[in-house]
Amino acid sequence: MDPSSIDALQLAFSERSLTVLNGILGLIMFGVALDMKLSDFSALARAPLAPVVGLVCQFLLLPALTFVLAVNVAPTPSMALGMMLVAACPGGNVSNFFTSVAGGRVAVSVGMTAVSSLAAFVMTPLNLQLWGTRSDWTAPLVADFDLDPLKLGLQLMLLLVVPITIGMGVNHRLPTVAAKLRKPFKVGSLLFFVAFIAIAFAGNFDAFLVAIGTVFVPVALMNAMALLLGWSGARLVGLPSADRRAVAIEVGIQNSGLGLIIIFTFFGGLGGMAVVAAWWGIWHLVSGLCMAGAWRAWDRRAAR
Repeated sequence: MDPSSIDALQLAFSERSLTVLNGILGLIMFGVALDMKLSDFSALARAPLAPVVGLVCQFLLLPALTFVLAVNVAPTPSMALGMMLVAACPGGNVSNFFTSVAGGRVAVSVGMTAVSSLAAFVMTPLNLQLWGTRSDWTAPLVADFDLDPLKLGLQLMLLLVVPITIGMGVNHRLPTVAAKLRKPFKVGSLLFFVAFIAIAFAGNFDAFLVAIGTVFVPVALMNAMALLLGWSGARLVGLPSADRRAVAIEVGIQNSGLGLIIIFTFFGGLGGMAVVAAWWGIWHLVSGLCMAGAWRAWDRRAAR
């Protein structure tokens, strides 16, 4: 398609869909927090290298590198801003599952997901404002939609910080209840999220067919860059293989569901941004599964 017409695309994403996605995201964060205790953060503080490297890659290096990539490969300003937004989001919920399949250290992945989700209410608006206004190409879009970082931060606090705090509170006060809820919430929220993506994809199939040729390469390049950044950063500081895998997956799997909520809440569902975030939600499942499967196969072959 003509890249200039991508913003005319309107994804079938109603107010009801947005409410459902908000609810699913809250349940996912609550389920992640059922595994977390204050002592886990103390353990991360005693051995902070892996999570610190991952968070530096995720919130400092990835947004900066994505800015450079976006202004050079994205065919429209809205797609460039969509890439910057995805890079500003915290780690995705499926990263913990992929890390487990890949033979990575799950404790690092879960800890990074929790910390990055808590930090996102500050870092996501900060990065989006910083990099979105740095280019004359994307700055008018940020100005046109009057992005309020404080309002966005409060929205992220409700979506991420509140359910994590409640989940940790249940785990602390009612550990027996938390133990019973843990598996159903993990499995159920993941299935709900995947089902939501599948239904949304089916409902917007024609739009994706039109846009796929425009959006595929920028998203694939950005995702590959994010995975490589996490792995390279962890390797550079000498982390063991299991930690490298956890950091790589955590940096490469972004919370695109959160990105869609931001786009439809603050940017009116702008076509280029929405297509990037929606396609990322599909593509990072494919790339994450492939990478996790490849590492698992490598381990089996090494064991033989």
